[in-house]
Amino acid sequence: MEVTKEGRGIVMRVPVDGGGRLVVELNSEEAQELYDCLKGVVG
Repeated sequence: MEVTKEGRGIVMRVPVDGGGRLVVELNSEEAQELYDCLKGVVG
């Protein structure tokens, strides 16, 4: 998994089965919401 800040956005690249990567671009608010959701299930 790779996350980089590009300009104003945050780009997350997640490996997927069968090769390749899922690329998701988030703004700061979306990244914070994702963080909060993951924190709730990961611990």
